[in-house]
Amino acid sequence: MFEIIFLVAVILYFFQTIVFSIGLKKKFPRLKEDELPSATVIVSARNEEENIYDCLVSLDKLEYPEGKLEIIIVDDHSTDATREITENFIRGKERFKLITPEKQIGEVRGKANAIANAIEHAKGEIILTTDADCIVSPTWAKTLASYYTKDVAMVSGFTTQTSDGFFEAMQAVDSVYLLGVAGGIMNLGHPVSCIGNNMSYRKSVYEEVGGYASIPFSVTEDFMLLMAIRKLKKYKIIYPLDANALVVSKACKDVKTLYRQRKRWGVGGLDADFIAFLIMGTGWFVNAGLLLAPFFFSANVLTVGLFKIFIDFFFLKNLFGELKLKLRIKDFIAFQIYYIIYVVILPFVVFTSRKVVWKEREFKV
Repeated sequence: MFEIIFLVAVILYFFQTIVFSIGLKKKFPRLKEDELPSATVIVSARNEEENIYDCLVSLDKLEYPEGKLEIIIVDDHSTDATREITENFIRGKERFKLITPEKQIGEVRGKANAIANAIEHAKGEIILTTDADCIVSPTWAKTLASYYTKDVAMVSGFTTQTSDGFFEAMQAVDSVYLLGVAGGIMNLGHPVSCIGNNMSYRKSVYEEVGGYASIPFSVTEDFMLLMAIRKLKKYKIIYPLDANALVVSKACKDVKTLYRQRKRWGVGGLDADFIAFLIMGTGWFVNAGLLLAPFFFSANVLTVGLFKIFIDFFFLKNLFGELKLKLRIKDFIAFQIYYIIYVVILPFVVFTSRKVVWKEREFKV
């Protein structure tokens, strides 16, 4: 019986992966550089003294038509040197602006409230967001903005992570894999997820849905905004697989931080729809099967298990190639071990406790 259930789950997993791959191959029309709309980059920073300088340096190198780009850094009431570092760096740089969120907007808290405050100051037609622990490529802003043809409301990009060591490299593979799944299904017309450190949207559409003031509080504010725009059913939401829009984020430095991050994503994902739960459910059964495989070992189980691993490898190999990244076998193996355990355990963690710790703040969802 175990062999049959495992086989059925892996076959479904295989066909899902084909669907994701088809979605990722979609190409979208683009604007010429002289047609790019005005844009505002927003970075919310809270106690990021270790990261903010590198982020600012990368933002300062952004390529964009003269006079069409502004960069707003939101100091979200930091208690360290984040504000001082930012003030010193942006002095004399006209594209930069530093603000502090002075008012509460709707029910949102933390990072979402900081971004909502910044959007009220934003002059750009397109809002782009990234995080203070991220480094953007010089072509990041103009690449995302170039996809804003008339009927496009939101464009997301891919994020990898620093991979200097074994623990970081594992997270980098995980990040690309998860976004590959999200991007594939989104490009086929069913948005299920995005990531706030590499996303963008029309300010007019943000205002059309009522902005963060009209969105219920969530620990994944990017996901809630995505769902609000999706409900309009008027615009395209796309996830181009484009290396020129790649962002590199700092990987979690230890297991505790990684646990809190994944738990926050899991809790936020409870608001997902049926399709998203079907995808997550298939992944859960397949990885649970791999975890249980040694207890039901047979030639058939081994074959099915290896088939699942090959599915993941070739899916990731294509993703890494398109993003001009290198997938090392040892990193892939580390990802497989980590991912099997994490996917199986996460639902139990999420359903037993909704408490989330995020940027030294505690939220109960």
